[in-house]
Amino acid sequence: MVQSHAKTVGQYLSELGDGRREAVAAVRSVILDNLPDGYEETMQYGMISYVVPFSVLADTYNGQPLMYIALASQKQHMSLYLTNVYGDESVEKWFKERYLATGKKLNMGKSCVRFRKLDDLPLDLVAEVVARTPIDEFVNIYHASRSGRR
Repeated sequence: MVQSHAKTVGQYLSELGDGRREAVAAVRSVILDNLPDGYEETMQYGMISYVVPFSVLADTYNGQPLMYIALASQKQHMSLYLTNVYGDESVEKWFKERYLATGKKLNMGKSCVRFRKLDDLPLDLVAEVVARTPIDEFVNIYHASRSGRR
């Protein structure tokens, strides 16, 4: 899929082919079941995104709600963007070690975990990493990174 122009998550899911729709919906369900209080689901940058709402943090570097996690169907793969993993070296180390311990192959950029089918993704670990960073802690990490303290 090329970048989506869907305005709602429902529209986004309806654009996907059957196999991708089920996989993205399953990962979305894990995210929603484990998402700490305060984050909001929205469409941002053509992806399903979980963000810090402006009511919590209005002054961001790009004028957009601060993204915590995003989920997308790309042309060659699906992607799970985990900014809490990218933003903290200890969490990144923990995540990579735990992922590899599942026996599944990790295909990861800075924050993007790429997967071709649902079975490539350890959903129990996804649940843990989603639940790992409460919104107030994530906002503090953001402020520290913008002030050069991290």
